[in-house]
Amino acid sequence: MDGKLYIDGQWVDSSNGDTLTKYNPVTGEVIGKFAAASRDDVDRAFDAAEDAFQKWMDLGSVERSKIIYKAKELIEENRKELENIIIQENGKPVKEAAEEVDGVLDQMQYYAEWARKLNGEVVEGTTNHRKIFQYKVPYGTVVALTPWNFPAGMVARKLAPALLTGNTVILKPSSDTPGSAEWIVKKFIQAGVPKGALNYITGRGSVIGDYIVEHKKVALITMTGSTSTGQRIMQKASANMAKLMLELGGKAPFMVWKDADINNALKTLLWAKYWNAGQSCIAAERLYVHEDIYDTFINKFVELSKKIVVGDPSRADMGPLINTTALKGTEEVVEEAKESGARILYGGSKPDLSGPYKNGYFFLPTIIDNVDQKSKIFQEEIFAPVIGARKVSDVEEMYSLANDSKYGLASYLFTKDPNLIFEAAERIRFGELYINMPGPEASQGYHTGFRLTGQAGEGSRYGILEYLKIKNIYVDYSGKPLQINTVRDDLFQ
Repeated sequence: MDGKLYIDGQWVDSSNGDTLTKYNPVTGEVIGKFAAASRDDVDRAFDAAEDAFQKWMDLGSVERSKIIYKAKELIEENRKELENIIIQENGKPVKEAAEEVDGVLDQMQYYAEWARKLNGEVVEGTTNHRKIFQYKVPYGTVVALTPWNFPAGMVARKLAPALLTGNTVILKPSSDTPGSAEWIVKKFIQAGVPKGALNYITGRGSVIGDYIVEHKKVALITMTGSTSTGQRIMQKASANMAKLMLELGGKAPFMVWKDADINNALKTLLWAKYWNAGQSCIAAERLYVHEDIYDTFINKFVELSKKIVVGDPSRADMGPLINTTALKGTEEVVEEAKESGARILYGGSKPDLSGPYKNGYFFLPTIIDNVDQKSKIFQEEIFAPVIGARKVSDVEEMYSLANDSKYGLASYLFTKDPNLIFEAAERIRFGELYINMPGPEASQGYHTGFRLTGQAGEGSRYGILEYLKIKNIYVDYSGKPLQINTVRDDLFQ
């Protein structure tokens, strides 16, 4: 990681010389410094993006897709470099880092394939010789704010469709994971993205966070992150009426009915809860199991959780939390649950690790039951390998408890009953429902949620269309004198 900004085709230091420090979550050690942009740097990035917009749009989607394809090839050829960066700055186990890069390649392939499928419409006018041409055109300058939990995947998910559709982009990744974003940006540049069309900014949220989203030249903001941050962006972006694409918090219910294939449900739950140490918006955060199989299911889940290897990324099943703040917050939530009378069935603390990992931000897989539905464990996004569990006795109770959330992104259901499957599809009020299978979302699926999970979405043709707006061109080609009721014809005689 060079740790520089990329503005108007050049890698530069922050204009005021400010820097931030990056720590390795596996060891707690410093792994580098990177530039902390000033507001002047942000202004220069917007100016560059605006200057490049017309030329980039005029290039056409087919030529832009060739650049995305080329960037994909460069990433694929050098994928081990990216995997190692993800492991170092995020702490993911080797297999998870490799899976994330697979996702990067899949998304870039998918979006690039849309180059020849972007079309508008011709609508009939009020007479036979009048038509309304409805073009799909880019918004302009897109600000892409990406999170630390999938530091490469989220960058690809935002850059590829935004650039394909002719927008220019200012990318600001999380300060916890700037290296993955920087590496991917370099591959886009190497592939041929012209100067100004893609700019890369890192910095302090306290300095440039508000400024970048309330900037007078921003046209669209796409952000994946916390609900509180999304709400602040909505307030700040309102001054310029920028379009918002916000994927925010999640609190996924994991429902296991009495006829479920228990092994399949357990396999999926191990993934859905411990994937990325629970630091995923679609992570299972609430477990609802039918009372007839509850004890059997929970006991097996506890025994399997005890076998999860935590620590060294080269052999671990689960990595660390992202930073000390996340670790402390998780400890506080678990302690609060204990004080409220909940039972810790397993975990609830840091693992006892030695050597270079003893100072890492690790937390044991944690299962808690006897949890009150209104407690923080069931109501607030935990973003850690911690899950609360409780019994359900009937379908109505299951639906009611599952829907009792201010979030509405992902949900899971395991059952063999076809009637329940189709009923749940209507009754569970979440943007995604995974039935008898794990996630994550597919590139061709529309990743969206309800309630405080945000607005708009990503993936599929619907996600691509989010980056385009409809421009209407009204045309009369009859060549006849116009008849306008409010204008007297005798004025022209």
